[in-house]
Amino acid sequence: MAAVGVATGGGNWFSALALGVTLLKCLLIPTYHSTDFEVHRNWLAITHSLPVSQWYYEATSEWTLDYPPFFAWFEYALSHVAKYFDQEMLNVRNLNYCSSRTLLFQRFSVIFTDTLFVYAVHECCKCIDGKKAGRELTEKPKFILSVLLLWNFGLLIVDHIHFQYNGFLSGLMLLSIARLFQKRHTEGAFLFAVLLHFKHIYLYVAPAYGVYLLRSYCFTANKPDGSIRWNSFSFLRLISLGLIVFLVSALSLGPFLALNQLPQVFSRLFPFKRGLCHAYWAPNFWALYSALDKVLSIIGLELKLLDPSKIPKASMTSGLVQQFQHTVLPSVTPLATLICTLIAILPSIFCLWFKPQGPRGFLRCLILCALSSFMFGWHVHEKAILLAVLPMSLLSVGKAGDASIFLILTTTGHYSLFPLLFTAPELPIKILLMLLFTIYSISSLKTLFRSFS
Repeated sequence: MAAVGVATGGGNWFSALALGVTLLKCLLIPTYHSTDFEVHRNWLAITHSLPVSQWYYEATSEWTLDYPPFFAWFEYALSHVAKYFDQEMLNVRNLNYCSSRTLLFQRFSVIFTDTLFVYAVHECCKCIDGKKAGRELTEKPKFILSVLLLWNFGLLIVDHIHFQYNGFLSGLMLLSIARLFQKRHTEGAFLFAVLLHFKHIYLYVAPAYGVYLLRSYCFTANKPDGSIRWNSFSFLRLISLGLIVFLVSALSLGPFLALNQLPQVFSRLFPFKRGLCHAYWAPNFWALYSALDKVLSIIGLELKLLDPSKIPKASMTSGLVQQFQHTVLPSVTPLATLICTLIAILPSIFCLWFKPQGPRGFLRCLILCALSSFMFGWHVHEKAILLAVLPMSLLSVGKAGDASIFLILTTTGHYSLFPLLFTAPELPIKILLMLLFTIYSISSLKTLFRSFS
């Protein structure tokens, strides 16, 4: 804490927090890594050794390229550094290749690209009202928010043990949110457009961005009662937003459009044949639905109401990740999940349009969109809960009610990530890290709002 306590008015404490978590990430380098490690190694090999025209067709490995083009170019850029570590990792046919140098490179690539996340957290802290800050540094909202984001338990285990690049991508999202808080709307729109072409999971929160920018940027004035002043609409601003989206999309998808490969790219980005639920079931509505189907199928077999020979082989009861049929309940289609998700987000979108509350209202809508898609989306990964947890951190230091919701969301959401780390050596690590993060979250937010009162 001595390092953290230096220069309350300066940024030394922030640098200390960032450095501290970076050192922790380095300590996690030797830990277990999931198949996602091989996924990204394979993508390095594909983008480095094959022409662009083959990127979304290559299928030597089962871990085919299924992220948008900007992420493919990101892997391409990394591959030109990777070749100085171990050229063999860039061979497409070297399946499941993992030398010590490959491990170091991929681990450090995640740590290095987290620099963007650190910068985004710093920018988000500028958007926090510090007027009600306590006397002690550790009681200040900016300090607490920095810890909640930089030391987020979910990001630590998903990126630096399990292995992914969520910190880098979350940095883009948080930076776009910060720009909207700072009323730099076109920058925020640009960053989010870029983010969508890095990872399309962020389409879940696109309605919040679209409605907010249309309502609060394209319409330049409100009536005294807060309703829209229709004659304040700016076509120039709408065109500028459209141009941003068009140019970013053209840069990303243009090469594949020229190659007549867009259908192939989209078939990789939206692989509906993977099934309703992911291998590690996200704790959402469809997990309950499928569990109920399992219970009903067991009861049906016990009461001899079901014929065992007629139960679909590819059923939810088999535990396979593929297209399946529910045994008793109606099977769920991608269209059904889309309709459920849209219905779930409509109330928050409605409030964002008719009862705008500025950037904080937008942030609430974004979180609700993320949670709605998590609850009702197709093939939801358990890691998608971070899409709501990280933005919720910004609200948690503003109001006591939001802090309570944050604590419930993070505790349950982070606990749901435990199955990702199933090896014995990582058991004490994940328990200890979650306990420390949860205890800090509860104690710091409790102290913060006690000082407010």
